[in-house]
Amino acid sequence: MTVEQNVLQQHSQKHQQTLLNQLREVTGTTDVQLLQQALQVSNGDLAEAVAFLTEKNAKVPQQDEATYYQTTQVGNDRYISVGSQADTNVIDLTGDDKDDLQRAIALSLEESSRAFRETGITDEEQAISRVLEASIAENKASLKRTHTEVWSDSPNPHDRKRMENCPVGLKNVGNTCWFSAVIQSLFNLLEFQRLVLYYSPPARVQDLPRNQKEHRNLPFMQELRNLFSLMVGSKRKYVDPSRAVEILKDAFKSSESQQQDVSEFTHKLLDWLEDAFQMKAEEDREGEKPKNPMVELFYGRFQAVGVLEGKKFENTEMFGQYPLQVNGFKDLHECLEAAMIEGEIESLHSSAENSAKSGQEHWFTELPPVLTFELSRFEFNQALGRPEKIHNKLEFPSMLYMDRYMDRNREITRIKREEIRRLKEQLTLLQQRLERYLSYGSGPKRFPLADVLQYAMEFASSKPVCTSPLEDIDTSAPPGGTTGQLLPALSTAEQGPSCTLPEGLSPAPTQAPSTQQRVPIHKPFTQSRLPPDLPMHPAPRHVTEEELRVLEGCLHRWRSEVENDTHDLQGSISRIHRTIELMYSDKSMMQVPFRLHAVLVHEGQANAGHYWAYIYDPHQQRWMKYNDISVTKSSWEELVRDSFGGYRNASAYCLMYINDKKPFLIEEEFDKETGQMLSGLDKLPSDLKAYVKEDNGLFDKEIEEWDTLQARKAQQEKLALAAATAAAETTTSPQPMSTEPSPPDSWGPQQDPEYMEQPSPTDDSKHLQEDTERAISKAAAEKQEERSPEGLLTAAMMTPNMQGIIMSIGKARSVFEKLGPEAAFFKAIKVEYTRLLRFAQEDTAPENDYRLQHVIVYFIHNQAPKKILERTLLMQFADRNLSFDERCKSIMKVARAKLDLVKPEEVNMEEYEMWHQDYRNFRETTIFLMIGLELFQKKCFVEALMYLIYSYQYNRELLVKGLYRGHNDELIGHYRRECLLKLNENAAGMFESGEEPEVCNGLSIMNELVVPCIPLLLVHDTEKDLLAVEDMRNRWCSYLGQEMEPNLQEKLTDFLPKLLDCSTEIKSFHDPPKLPTYSTLELVERYGRVMASLSRVPADGR
Repeated sequence: MTVEQNVLQQHSQKHQQTLLNQLREVTGTTDVQLLQQALQVSNGDLAEAVAFLTEKNAKVPQQDEATYYQTTQVGNDRYISVGSQADTNVIDLTGDDKDDLQRAIALSLEESSRAFRETGITDEEQAISRVLEASIAENKASLKRTHTEVWSDSPNPHDRKRMENCPVGLKNVGNTCWFSAVIQSLFNLLEFQRLVLYYSPPARVQDLPRNQKEHRNLPFMQELRNLFSLMVGSKRKYVDPSRAVEILKDAFKSSESQQQDVSEFTHKLLDWLEDAFQMKAEEDREGEKPKNPMVELFYGRFQAVGVLEGKKFENTEMFGQYPLQVNGFKDLHECLEAAMIEGEIESLHSSAENSAKSGQEHWFTELPPVLTFELSRFEFNQALGRPEKIHNKLEFPSMLYMDRYMDRNREITRIKREEIRRLKEQLTLLQQRLERYLSYGSGPKRFPLADVLQYAMEFASSKPVCTSPLEDIDTSAPPGGTTGQLLPALSTAEQGPSCTLPEGLSPAPTQAPSTQQRVPIHKPFTQSRLPPDLPMHPAPRHVTEEELRVLEGCLHRWRSEVENDTHDLQGSISRIHRTIELMYSDKSMMQVPFRLHAVLVHEGQANAGHYWAYIYDPHQQRWMKYNDISVTKSSWEELVRDSFGGYRNASAYCLMYINDKKPFLIEEEFDKETGQMLSGLDKLPSDLKAYVKEDNGLFDKEIEEWDTLQARKAQQEKLALAAATAAAETTTSPQPMSTEPSPPDSWGPQQDPEYMEQPSPTDDSKHLQEDTERAISKAAAEKQEERSPEGLLTAAMMTPNMQGIIMSIGKARSVFEKLGPEAAFFKAIKVEYTRLLRFAQEDTAPENDYRLQHVIVYFIHNQAPKKILERTLLMQFADRNLSFDERCKSIMKVARAKLDLVKPEEVNMEEYEMWHQDYRNFRETTIFLMIGLELFQKKCFVEALMYLIYSYQYNRELLVKGLYRGHNDELIGHYRRECLLKLNENAAGMFESGEEPEVCNGLSIMNELVVPCIPLLLVHDTEKDLLAVEDMRNRWCSYLGQEMEPNLQEKLTDFLPKLLDCSTEIKSFHDPPKLPTYSTLELVERYGRVMASLSRVPADGR
């Protein structure tokens, strides 16, 4: 099966399942076989399938009351629940009145269509979301996220070291992502940061707090100051907020493992801060009305104007975080408009004092510099007895103008609102008129009127083509049979033009002699044909040319009129929309700008999930994503994707805007004397500066101890290697060819190092000369001409490095014969370096990666230092495996003599070891990748996964150091992603089988392999990886709308929370597979083979 066929088949199955779910919801029928029969009879037409089930259900006795209420409550939330007051628009479906039932079905279809047009989400998707939340909530034990169990700091402190000027993250110490999201949003308000850092407790309570509030708030303020100071000046990538969190948790009565609500926490935090600053303000301004900076920063006032039981009233109220309802609104302004008006407002504008209507308007009199909106995305489901999350899409702008909600603009806003109301009434009428054109007809099926007229024209102009009954005659029947007498008696009018009887010929007699009694003949093929008197396609039977000309003229004219009317209506609707959009765009209504500062996002369900924050950096002019310890660059597009809501289960939960005309909120502080911007420890008061210095000292000590430990280990390894080498050199037996990878290289031609220019010691020169003479004498004694070193090569026994060395020595033969081994050494080393440099500059295919063959090529690609290149090349020429030939042995001894002349200060051996370790890591990554790809091509996805996972992780570590340190990141990421998708597909297939062993095996694959790898796909936020995760989750969520055995439903309920866990923290993972040892030739050959096969196979491996 091709990729396209596979995709089409999956799409067809998904479409059929969607129709089944919609049909089940509309009709209330739960019998899957009956639903499938209805779809089959109707050929996939939803309206006809509904009609089929309606007629079938009309003959079925009415279901009992308990069953009815169960269906209406669970299957469709549009119906009323037991004991609730019936809505006047609800149609009684319990009777036998078929018209009521048809109207109810039509209404349901219309609501589903309208909901999809408004939100882009089908009823099926909404139902799946609701059922998913219900299923997850039932398994509360699975929803408890034990971050403290999976968290582990890297033992290497260098991994936890802060990059220069990078913001500091916060460690998640156990379901505290809510704490991190809020604290980071407030910390990046520089005015708030300064207030906290420079807070000092009142002098009278420093010794002994007087009450419980002081006993709690003051220690928290000190811990918050300590935390903020570390976030300013720490050398750590992230810091631990445990002390502040522990004080806060005492204020919450819920279980520690429960996800804390952001708004609840923010309210509590601001209350504590307000109390702490109030104590300080009262002490500083005795006798005067104290000013609380927290109140001035976060609290505003609004005027409530309204009518209560016919009496008008006005009062002023203070607010902090302003709550807004999300359900039923498409953007933030619609939410605000609804929140500012409550009840019947008409009476507010009238002078009648006796009106019984009640209502009120809110008008802001004073907005806080930091304006925070709580988006109410959770609601309590009375029927299910638990909260549910609202996933509706809600748009919000990056710049919000609040003029229309200000009290000083009350009158002009009312005028504009009235104008908008009038325009919306016109809009509704125009849309209704347009709908009549676009959905024309009186039955359940509606079509655009222009299309109806076009279809009528096509029908009228069609020519009839009849089938002849003679085609159904069995021509193989014997002569004199009865077939001819079985022809029906046709009138002349009934016979088409092709089957007219000759003039004067009568039809066959209707009565046959008894001997010719008619016997029915079974002809399966001919009896399944169309009746003989029907045309092959719809066409008028009788129409004259005149009638056709008149009809076509009318239909063409009517269609043009309808198209013009439709175009005019659409134009009018667009103009009204544009007028409404520009209603508040004049300058007078754009004087109170608020810029979006932070967005707090929640991903998950009502009882479980993960919080993070997007915060705008005005100095870098970009968005940053704060996700616990991870602080990364982001964009407005990513923020929109994660925050608006709609389809994904992530959406904004809290919006923080700041007054754009008050720059002090985000302005940096400058030194009064030098005018330089303060940064790092300079921003801190003296007590906190000492606190941060102490913590940084502890971290520096940890790094120093780690480096000492690693240096000791490296020294021990070096001594062990030297001892092994010395032991090997003392042996007299011939040594096997070395298969160790050669060391790295660097770009550009290199000059000879100083120690190469020095002459070799005299005794060595004497020995070298003697060895050379013996080698020449031996060569002259040969019966054939002297063979060059190239002739001695056998590729199966030597590494590519050794082959290159031997060939370069061969090319230096004439120099060796004329000037001796030292000159030949210089010639050979230059020849070899030139060859490797040419390899490094070639643009080769992945299957011909010269980096695997030659360490020098790897070093040249990555611009290794000159001294590293020189020593690596010397080590290759000093290889003891060159002693098989006298000439090679002579040059090898020269190279060893040069190595002895190298001074310790000339080559940094730690750097040298680091470069060679990087090359060993590169080879190891290559082996992981090679084995993973081989297993993937063999469809051994379970075995391939760990190799691909570790090759991707190790490759990323290499690429951090340089672009050419590793392999193609996208290639490895693609096959890692495809392997996970294949495993997910296989596991889902096992689950669908329903067989207990298969189901358990499929869930085991998901729990042990796929689910632990999902954070690896989420952590880097690449689009393809995110889509793959969504595909895997959607595959399993789709089962929620299907009939299944109770034990399967239970297993699915247990498994889904693990799959939907949105944390990007890496949980406990498998150890990397043990790698076999490969010679360089074996590795190059196998890697080249697998990479070449990739170019002949589609990218998805199918």
